[in-house]
Amino acid sequence: MIKLSFAAVCLAGALSVSAAIMADTALLRYVDPFVGTTNFGTTNPGATVPNGLMSATPFNVTGSKLNKWDKDARWWSTPYDYTNSYLTGFSHVNLSGVGCPELGSVVTMATTGKLDVDYRNYGTTYSGETASPGYYSARFDKYGILAEATATCRSSVERFTFPGGQGNILVNLGIGLTNETGASIHRISDTEICGTRLMGTFCYNPQAVFPMYFAVRVSRKPSAEGFWKMQPPMSGVEAQWTPDNGKYKIYTRYGRDIAGDDIGYWFSYDNLRPGEQIEVSVGVSFVSEENALENLNAEQKDRNFDSVLAAARSEWASQLGRIEVEGGTEEQKRVFYTALYHTLIHPNILQDVNGMYPMMEGNLNGTTERNRYTVFSLWDTYRNVHQLMTLVYPEKQSDMLNSMVEMYREWGWLPKWELYGRETFTMEGDPAIPVIVDSWQKGLRDFDIDLAYEAMTKSATTPGDSNRMRPDIDPYIAKGYVPLGFHQADLSGDNSVSHALEYYVADNALANLAEERGDKEFARELRKRALGYRNYYSKESGTLRPLNTDGTFLEPFNPRQGENFEPVPGFHEGSAWNYTFFVPHDIKGLAKLMGGDRKFVDKLQMVFDTGLYDPANEPDIAYPYLFNYFKGEEWRTDREVSLLLDKHFTTRPDGIPGNDDTGTMSAWAVFSMMGLYPDIPGVPEYSLTLPVFDKVTMHLDPVYHGTDSLVIEKDSRLQPGDSKHKVAISLGGKPAGRRISHADLIKAGSLKFKN
Repeated sequence: MIKLSFAAVCLAGALSVSAAIMADTALLRYVDPFVGTTNFGTTNPGATVPNGLMSATPFNVTGSKLNKWDKDARWWSTPYDYTNSYLTGFSHVNLSGVGCPELGSVVTMATTGKLDVDYRNYGTTYSGETASPGYYSARFDKYGILAEATATCRSSVERFTFPGGQGNILVNLGIGLTNETGASIHRISDTEICGTRLMGTFCYNPQAVFPMYFAVRVSRKPSAEGFWKMQPPMSGVEAQWTPDNGKYKIYTRYGRDIAGDDIGYWFSYDNLRPGEQIEVSVGVSFVSEENALENLNAEQKDRNFDSVLAAARSEWASQLGRIEVEGGTEEQKRVFYTALYHTLIHPNILQDVNGMYPMMEGNLNGTTERNRYTVFSLWDTYRNVHQLMTLVYPEKQSDMLNSMVEMYREWGWLPKWELYGRETFTMEGDPAIPVIVDSWQKGLRDFDIDLAYEAMTKSATTPGDSNRMRPDIDPYIAKGYVPLGFHQADLSGDNSVSHALEYYVADNALANLAEERGDKEFARELRKRALGYRNYYSKESGTLRPLNTDGTFLEPFNPRQGENFEPVPGFHEGSAWNYTFFVPHDIKGLAKLMGGDRKFVDKLQMVFDTGLYDPANEPDIAYPYLFNYFKGEEWRTDREVSLLLDKHFTTRPDGIPGNDDTGTMSAWAVFSMMGLYPDIPGVPEYSLTLPVFDKVTMHLDPVYHGTDSLVIEKDSRLQPGDSKHKVAISLGGKPAGRRISHADLIKAGSLKFKN
């Protein structure tokens, strides 16, 4: 076995399937990073590599003299919005598709003329912006500067082409998306600085705080350089004060260290020639400044902007090339590959080139010999992103599984919504369980399943006062449900039904693994728990409905309350209709509660026909596939999936229906366009629909799957939603139904839809 250096790990994964799969960069023309950058999609067009730690993103959500808004004037959870027009530089290490602000700091900017370090003054409108995988560029209108960015796994490089005269490079640590303040900088040489920026408090968790370390290098020695700091005016030869500088003190002769809440560093260049370029390289680490510099040196040694960009493009082409599509329109190909691109942004490789990483929920660092991942938005991604990783990128998923198990080893719990070594406890449920069980049952076995089972059993059995994953587990076990007010006194923000529904899904998945391991009594207990949703069903409302502590239903009750994300008793970020069919492991049982198959189908169709379905809400994301459980109604799945794809997934900046949620919405589109969907988290099965494309070829990893390809084909005469057409499905040449197992799919190697 060839042992790879950590500096090459990001690229190595892209080449591990087959040396015969060449990186065809022509494929990149189908990816538009501007998709999802408005309409609250919260993606961004910044430069990054697949699952890379670093991203360099245009930062346009900080205020200006031209725009009266600023970051704090509205809930900006993204460093970039397509509809904004005022840019203050490139932010480094950013989140994609999330609903809470975080990171987006160490903002670099290029200006011309007299030095001004106030972002409210030096920001600029921009034009001619372009983006493709691993690349972003725009022209700064105020300065006539062409700005470009690209990235490696742990570093970025920006190239600024100046019009001539005086130029300035600014590194601003006072602006960003993070809710924390505090930073430090120290000068290393004429062209290098290092420092720290405090991050955290993601989604209101005041304890989820962590440092990000950075190293910045400019490609040529400046004419002058120094620090800046915001503070009240004071006298002294070290400070230059002018009315334009306001409260910023500019240091011209001091060159050691500085710390504060609003600080920065500047490099100035006299007499630049027209067209002269300066490159700014940034390396990051979550361990130390020394490691940030080491990451930068290792990944950009003897490389310039063009060579870094070429490597990034090659890596993206190799990763996206794992799936080839034929047929369909050019628009559909752009939707598909852009969605696949978005699924490969998170989770992120965390360890440095020397293998060091911050251990979970502590102040110590660990060392790993394989990729350690971070940014586990599991309440979102447990539904489809990790299933896509398992199928198409199993080597990544294997490292993600090991990362989650190691987190348990380090602090005693599996992650729920982990961010750079801190648990944010965002959203609810026990989402690591379905991910681990699903992957194990699909054949990914190179992780410590005994330790994983111990971790899953712990969260499923520990009493609530000691249970970090399930604080309201006591009534859940005793009564089969979580009553209103048990976990939160304010009923308007009580999410009791949402909590319990997530536990049912997790316990059903864990029951499958417990039974496989011979723990049959525990498996029976878990399966019984997983059916507790029946307690919530109200015949009066025809929906799931919150329960009081005495077992009575909440009165009064409006099942449509929560449609606009307003607080509603029992449900989190949605109405009762967004949750009522979220019992993926017992759809036939739910249909019986509702009065039979016909009533179930009619009620489910009503949800789509009357606008009760929310395409941007995870609990109801699999609703279109539920028709497949009922013979003769499968065409409804084909129709609804097709309608949803056409309406909500486009190549426009608003082409994602809401928060992409670290790739979850995009993964729904990827699976749906290929013709299959993992509708039961933690169960190794797929529900089928007519593919968008005539042919889909997935290049599989034989190390994990025992075969190197899976081909899905469709008769081009078939039209989604036409009930007059009988769709004949064959798996490896043998007749198949609308639900197939992962093992049968991989063994067959081919899936065909014929008229």
